[in-house]
Amino acid sequence: MDHEFTDQLKGVLRARFGEHAEDVYEKSPMLQYLNIKSRSAHRGSKARGSFANFYAIYVLVEDYLAHGFNKEGDYSGYEGARFKDLFRRQRELPFGNRLQNHALNHRMNEEFRKYFPQSTFIPILRDVSTNRYWINENLLKVTANSNLYNIASVLIDIIDLYVKTKRHAFNSFIQTCERLTNIDKESANAIEEFILSLLATNVDARIFEIVTYAILKYYYDEQMVYLGFEIDHITKENLKLYKTGRTNANDGGIDFVMRPLGRFFQVTETLDVRKYFLDIDKIEHYPLTFVIKSEKSVDYLRRQLEDKARKQYSVAAIVRQYLNCIEEVINIPALEERFRETVKKNRIRDVLEEIIKQSKVEFNHRGSDEDG
Repeated sequence: MDHEFTDQLKGVLRARFGEHAEDVYEKSPMLQYLNIKSRSAHRGSKARGSFANFYAIYVLVEDYLAHGFNKEGDYSGYEGARFKDLFRRQRELPFGNRLQNHALNHRMNEEFRKYFPQSTFIPILRDVSTNRYWINENLLKVTANSNLYNIASVLIDIIDLYVKTKRHAFNSFIQTCERLTNIDKESANAIEEFILSLLATNVDARIFEIVTYAILKYYYDEQMVYLGFEIDHITKENLKLYKTGRTNANDGGIDFVMRPLGRFFQVTETLDVRKYFLDIDKIEHYPLTFVIKSEKSVDYLRRQLEDKARKQYSVAAIVRQYLNCIEEVINIPALEERFRETVKKNRIRDVLEEIIKQSKVEFNHRGSDEDG
C-alpha cells in the first residue's frame, strides 16, 4: 500500500539499511503498520492523524532505547516502563498533550491485529497487576538477507518524520485561517468556501468537531427564549452554546451544551448504534442531539439507526426507549445550511475566529516559530 509518505518512510530505511532496505520492510509488520497509518501525512490538516497509536509505539521504543536494549542486555528481564511515565511522555510530544490511555491499553494492539491477523505477536505487552509496559521485542528484530536488524531507532525516526510532516500541514491550516481573517470584505466568499471545505467526510474528527461548534455557536447565538416562573416576571435570554471540553474525549457523550435549554450535543462519525446507546446510557437517557459527519439525508440516518437497533435488540420497548432519546440528527448538509444562515447575519468572521481559537487550543499550536 504505497502513498505519498511511503517514499519518505522508505527513504529512512534506505539511509539506514542501504540495499537491504526493501527486504527489511517486507519482513517487518511493524514498519508496514507505520506505512498504513501514515497515509494522512500529506493530506493536510483535514485528514485524521495517527498520533495516539504512533505515540504508544514511540514512548515504549524510546524507553527501550534509553536503556540500551537495542545494543545489549536482556530485555526479557526488564521490569517494564511505568504507565505514568509513558503517559506523561506521550503528552509532552507534539499534538499529544491531550491524548488518552486507550492506545497504550488496547486500541493499538487491536488495530495491529486487524491489519496483521496472521502475526504471532502484538506490539504492546502489559502487566495489569503492576501497570508496567513493554514493546514486543520480537517485532523490533527483523531477519532480512540472512542478517538480523534491530529497527527500534528507525521506528523513532519514521514517527518523528511523520509528526514533522503533519505539523507543517497544520501550521499551514492555521496560517490560511489567519490570512482569511485579514482579507477585505470583498473576499468574504473565500472565507465561506474555505469553511465549507472543512465540512467534509474526510476532515480530521477534531477539526470537524471544532468547525461544527463554531457554526452552531453563532447559528444559535441570536435566537431568543423567554423564561420565568411567573407571567409578570418573564426574562429574555439568548441561546448560548458551550464546549464542554476537548474534542474526542471520553466525557460521557457531551461535546456541547446549550443554555438555558439544557440541550446536549454529541459529534460523531459512526452509525454504530452501540456507541450511540452507550452515550445515552452514560447520561441516564437524557435526550441528545447527534451531529453526524455524513452527507446522507437525516431520514436515511435515522432509518439506519433504527434498523441497526432492531437487529441488535430484540425487545421493541428497549429500542423505542433509546430512539426517543435522539432529540435531533444534524448532518453535513444541515450544518452547511446553518452556516449560510450565520453568513447572512454577518457572523462569518466570528465563526472563522472561533475555529482559529479552538484549533490552537486543541492542537497546542504555539505559532509559526515552533520547531519542525
